[in-house]
Amino acid sequence: MFVTQDIVIKVFFSEITIINKSFSIPKNSSIILAPTHRSRWDGLILTKAIGRRVTSNDCRFMVTNSEMKGIQGWFLKRLGCFSIDQLSPSLSVLRYAVNLIVKKNQLVVFPEGKINKYGKKLTLKEGLYRLALMAAKKTNSIFIIPIGIAYSQVSPKIRGTASLYIGDPMLVNKNSNLSINEFNEILNKRMHNAEKIALKNVGR
Repeated sequence: MFVTQDIVIKVFFSEITIINKSFSIPKNSSIILAPTHRSRWDGLILTKAIGRRVTSNDCRFMVTNSEMKGIQGWFLKRLGCFSIDQLSPSLSVLRYAVNLIVKKNQLVVFPEGKINKYGKKLTLKEGLYRLALMAAKKTNSIFIIPIGIAYSQVSPKIRGTASLYIGDPMLVNKNSNLSINEFNEILNKRMHNAEKIALKNVGR
């Protein structure tokens, strides 16, 4: 954390703005953070905005198997990432993710499923809602928090700026009756609305 938050981020970015810092995560509630995914910097920006130093809880990232290879994989593992096969997720990984949620950890899932550099509207992956419903059977309620992350350049450049906006949360419980498509449509809209505010803040 010292290296990433106090050295790397401060050296690379000239300014990072966290909008809606007044938003507070409901106490004793399980949450899933659902950010837009435009760059490999997203995880570090998110951790700075809502990680241990701010909420007293670490962010745990669910990423694809391909992202956990080589030096990048070594680094991501130490940032709190774990991998999942999107096409055929194992029961052990799903149980691990559900347990993180139930134990009030801050699970981060990128609903777009990959880096979407230019912010094209994608059909969100179904896994987040399924995971939330699984976890809801073991806890009272889960808040899905849409987050928009933006940079002053499409590909972040050194001494550029970054911004993050925390959007309006969605509540999921065991009685939720939205279909996956309905849920994803609402989540997608809230993520992109949050991103629009973040983009405006960095002049795009």
